[in-house]
Amino acid sequence: MTKRRIVFLTGTRADFGKLKSLINITQSCTDFEVHIFATGMHINSKYGKTVDEITKAGFKNIYQYINHDTIENMDRTLAKTIDGFSHYIAEVKPDLIVVHGDRVEALAGAIVGSINNILVAHIEGGEISGTIDELIRHAVSKMSHIHFVANEEAKGRLIQLGEKPSSIFVIGSPDLDLMNPSNLPSLYKVKTYYGIEFEDYSIAMFHPVTTEYEYIREYASQFVEALIQSGKNYVVIFPNNDLGSNEILSEFKRIENNPRFKVFPSLRFEYFLTLLKESDYIIGNSSAGVREAPYYNVPTVDIGSRQHNRVSLKSIINCDYQVASILCAIKEIEALGPSKEAVDSDYFGSGESDKLFFQLLQSSEVWDIEHQKQFQEI
Repeated sequence: MTKRRIVFLTGTRADFGKLKSLINITQSCTDFEVHIFATGMHINSKYGKTVDEITKAGFKNIYQYINHDTIENMDRTLAKTIDGFSHYIAEVKPDLIVVHGDRVEALAGAIVGSINNILVAHIEGGEISGTIDELIRHAVSKMSHIHFVANEEAKGRLIQLGEKPSSIFVIGSPDLDLMNPSNLPSLYKVKTYYGIEFEDYSIAMFHPVTTEYEYIREYASQFVEALIQSGKNYVVIFPNNDLGSNEILSEFKRIENNPRFKVFPSLRFEYFLTLLKESDYIIGNSSAGVREAPYYNVPTVDIGSRQHNRVSLKSIINCDYQVASILCAIKEIEALGPSKEAVDSDYFGSGESDKLFFQLLQSSEVWDIEHQKQFQEI
């Protein structure tokens, strides 16, 4: 087999967690020459400069590109990423570009690849949510040639979007490859590393909903007030660097010196998984509450519209942004106790996404997919 050159594009700590096992299994094989284009939050020290974690993980051929203008101008970030990535692929000349999810960086990668007649593979397309992220995700799918999706439901949505069924492969959610408890660091190690002294705690993650920007400061204020009034201990993680992030971070200043809160710009993905697995619950509007938390039978307080329609489980309690509503949901979660609901492997996958991904890349099935896309009528 001719040695294939693959570029993985990553812009956030979250999408790197989804891509990590896929990068690892391909970079370990001499059939592939693997490169990583790291941009977005990874290069921003305000959010932990997580590109350092990519380097510490032992990956090679990492190219760092600063794409952020200001978080108030996502369109400019998109334009700058397109420009930088275009120059990059002109040098690297990849056979395949791999992007994940619903960020503007993924959209930039898909645009550059498709316009330059390079195969683009999209990880976890066909998902739905309640924000602009969904529009971006579907746009990425339409600019991509190959789709590695989490489940048959997602595959069905892509077919509705006019994608060819033979270009869609169900491999599960790749972050499950890393989630096996036997592969994670101990809770003692994680707490020691991050200086977390709580015996019991919950995870709090609150991201901006860009389509509701005018209300973000009030939403964040209500969220922080509810956490304070709950009287619980929390490990709080910074939001994504989307429009509204500054307003959320401004509200987080209220808990900076509160002994019941530990606030972090970012956490190592596997360390985060250990903390999540051992937490009482997760609260906020992160996708971790509807994807990773159920895998560990950890209940979720899901606030607002950001994860609307993602998944429906008894362990996920949805509420609005008002303090009273959030506190009521916390009480409901406490009464519920640890979730005993079995994780549906048909929905999340079996934790072997990397192996399925690798097998497909070693076959001709993926590489024979046509660069010229045609809309498929249903």
